[in-house]
Amino acid sequence: MINLVILGAGNVATHLAKAFSIAENVKLKQVYNHRPENLLAFKSIAPTTTDLNQLEKADVYLIALKDDVIAEVAGLLTDNAALVLHTSGSVHLDVLNRFKNHGVFYPVQTFSKKKEVNFREIPVCLEANSAKNLEFLEEFAAKISNKIYRIDSNQRKSLHLAAVFVNNFTNHLYSLGAEICRENEISFDILKPLIRETVDKLESLTPLEAQTGPALRDDKQTIARHLAILEPKRQKLYKILTQSIQEFNGKKL
Repeated sequence: MINLVILGAGNVATHLAKAFSIAENVKLKQVYNHRPENLLAFKSIAPTTTDLNQLEKADVYLIALKDDVIAEVAGLLTDNAALVLHTSGSVHLDVLNRFKNHGVFYPVQTFSKKKEVNFREIPVCLEANSAKNLEFLEEFAAKISNKIYRIDSNQRKSLHLAAVFVNNFTNHLYSLGAEICRENEISFDILKPLIRETVDKLESLTPLEAQTGPALRDDKQTIARHLAILEPKRQKLYKILTQSIQEFNGKKL
């Protein structure tokens, strides 16, 4: 039985707690957060605490907190034989090097507390300070995920950057599209099948092969019509993305 303590109560911590609370041969002994109100949702699945000095003894301490507080919180943990992990995509493994056993458990997914996920389908990227710890981490991760990858800190930093482009930036573009629809009294639901098909294509095509649209075709008249109805800030973004698509695909501007 692996005894686990999770530090954090945000989106990532919430879904990790749910997944590990029902995993075989894992006991979720405790969830920590400095704000008691953030722990209310965890009380049905594990004991909770707001005091780092009251942490239960465990085999694994999983720090699922904001990037800028990982080092601070890790510095307050008692150094022992436990395996101490963080879940960040952009923070180096070395931030935990004061611990004899340390590593990274990075689930590559966008999490929202109110949206359920199938953790079995979520890629988990692992790194550890020793081969023994990495082998243990693979067994530990396999208790909730079927997709496990060995990724070092430099690779993980680049992977996290790629994730920002394919998730955070694209979602912002969805928001802009939704706003254009709202301003013109159009249902955003009309665009949802298009969004799904764009993603589904990636099962059989590369993103480069799946690219379509007026920028790829160098359809100057359509581009001009679009720019004419956009406000200056949106015009700037439209031009930047159009130029990027054309340069990426080798089109002459």
